[in-house]
Parts: sequence; C-alpha cells; structure tokens
Amino acid sequence: MVVTGPSGVGKSTIVSRVRAETGAAFSVSATTRVPRPGEVDGREYRFCDRTTFEKMIAADELLEWAEVFGDYYGTPAAAVTAALDEGRTIVLEIDVQGGLQVHAKAPSATFVLIVPPDDAELKRRLAGRGTENAEAVERRFAKAKEEIQTALESGVYTNTVVNDDLDAAVAQVVEIVKLESIQE
Repeated sequence: MVVTGPSGVGKSTIVSRVRAETGAAFSVSATTRVPRPGEVDGREYRFCDRTTFEKMIAADELLEWAEVFGDYYGTPAAAVTAALDEGRTIVLEIDVQGGLQVHAKAPSATFVLIVPPDDAELKRRLAGRGTENAEAVERRFAKAKEEIQTALESGVYTNTVVNDDLDAAVAQVVEIVKLESIQE
C-alpha cells in the first residue's frame, strides 16, 4: 500500500499509528538528506551518501526514486518484495512522484493520498516544523500544492483522506488496510 501526500500533511504520524493498529510492515526509504533531530538511521530513513544512492539506482535496486529539493529519496525494492513474499501488508510512505513510479510497476497496489484540510493549515504545519527558513517553507508550500494537483489528476489515488482530524484520518487509513488485506 502506498501512502503519499506532500510535506506537512501528516503522513508520518498517520502511517506510524496505522502500523501500530494493523501490524503492517513499513518500507524504510533511503535518502541522501541529513537526518533531522531525533531521526535514527534505519527507523525513519536509511541515510546514505550520494555515491551509495547512485549505485543503488544503477543496480536497479530501487522500486522508485526521485531527487527532491537537492536530495535523493527512494524505496529499496528488496524489503518490499520480502514483506510481500511473507504475505504481509507493507506500507510505503513516499511522495506523489514516487507513488506514480510504483503505480507504473505495480498498478494493482492500493494508493492513498493524504491531503490537508486547506492551504492555510498546510502552510501553518510546514512553518510549525521549525526546521526551515521562510523561503524554504514557501518553496515547500508551492511544491505541495503542485503535488496534490498532480496526484488528483493522475487517477492513481483512488483513496483520498483529508487530515483535518488525526484520529479520523488514521481510522480511514486503517479501514483501507483492512479492506486491502481481505482482497489479498
């Protein structure tokens, strides 16, 4: 299952709670970006340098990948394949571009788009992180609006969850996971 949406919509929080409630496996993405305070290698991301990441691209070891704001992000295919081979539901928490790449390779997967209740709330959440300056927040906000539009126009995301109430958003995604498990 692919859960996507732009920065600031609450993907990580929702996915964390959904995993706790359903026991779904989690695909830890690889990235070349610097860890944020409190992030642990192998938990939030697999942090690596550009050379290592580019070797993974060349070896076709990634289910999807993209360069975003100057850093690479991608999903190592081996972990996803292993979880699916074990019969487990696996959640990929990735951006819209990555979701579209996964859809090209696995169109039968379930795709969930998390969106904010409105633009003002999205901008507040991005600024509230306190990890970037105002210019970076504006750049992320513009990118977020573009990503939402791309996702909605793609027809790939058959499940859209508005994160205006965290508990309700989590409950919706848990329900989607349960339905996916029944269909497998």
